[in-house]
Amino acid sequence: MQASIHTAPFGMLPDGRAATLYTLTNPNGLVVKITDFGGIITAIHTPDRAGNHADIVLGFDSVEPYIDDSPYFGALIGRYGNRIRDGRFTLDGKLWQLPVNNGTNHLHGGHDGYHKVLWNALPFQEGDSVGLTLSYRSPDGEQGYPGTLDVVVIYELNSANELVMHFDAVTDKATPVNLTQHSYFNLAGEGDILAHELTIAADSFTPIDRALVPTGEIAPVEGTAFDFRAPRLIGARVGEDDEQLRNGSGYDHNFVLNKAGIDRLTLAARVREPVSGRVLELLTEEPGVQFYSGNFLDGKLTGKGRNYGFRSGFCLEPQHFPDSPNQSSFPNTILRPGEEYATVSKYRFSVE
Repeated sequence: MQASIHTAPFGMLPDGRAATLYTLTNPNGLVVKITDFGGIITAIHTPDRAGNHADIVLGFDSVEPYIDDSPYFGALIGRYGNRIRDGRFTLDGKLWQLPVNNGTNHLHGGHDGYHKVLWNALPFQEGDSVGLTLSYRSPDGEQGYPGTLDVVVIYELNSANELVMHFDAVTDKATPVNLTQHSYFNLAGEGDILAHELTIAADSFTPIDRALVPTGEIAPVEGTAFDFRAPRLIGARVGEDDEQLRNGSGYDHNFVLNKAGIDRLTLAARVREPVSGRVLELLTEEPGVQFYSGNFLDGKLTGKGRNYGFRSGFCLEPQHFPDSPNQSSFPNTILRPGEEYATVSKYRFSVE
């Protein structure tokens, strides 16, 4: 079987522009579908141990539900992934106010962040790898951010059953940048994700307050419900009477990855679904990963013939830490003119 990439219409945006769906297939038959609207991964088809394929991400069959109804299903996130407290930060002595779209906070770049952008898309094929290069010029002042940011994201599906994601950006003014990918996974294809077995390579995490924003503390996972250093079922302790689990309504926390250096591509997390045998691994150069256990899914959304009920998907979002512009002890997220934002993450799929 040869690698291939095909295009098809995916619906119309309110302004009359057309969205396109790109279907990437590798030589092993693994399929990834991506639309140029929001850079959204709409479907990933992988086999179970019997060779039966299932779609393992939450999403929709057309662009329209992604415009208003989607909780960031499969989307590229920017200019800043995760939360910024009160939508405010001070940069070089100036206070900046971003739109507030999540309680009192700014979340995932604002209501019209990069998940609502129609990206410029260029498909490519190089041997057994196929992919999509997405580019976007984010203007100075968009969603309140300083500086014009030129962003390029490359999705590449290779013959090793890896979806590699390259994130690159340059700016003409100092600005916070924290790009990520926000797919919701369910390796069983349907049902809840509580019996998925999760491992996260993190000795510590960043506790949150009731507004879901880090307090600034970096706390050890030892002896807590956040210790995933050895494989543990997602549902094993999610219901415990724990202040952090109450604050997040479950897991919605940044884990501080065990890394010798920020820019090294290392294994961050591994998830195994025991019935199907499907395995997902996240490798990243980022210092953190947000683990979200689908706490706010409530059964009101249906897509691709499935109902998305409570905890029917989980997210592993590679990232710098939430609210870093307001936390001097967190890794720096300010990009300045003359610098390049460049980071690589990848999802690796297998069966055991």
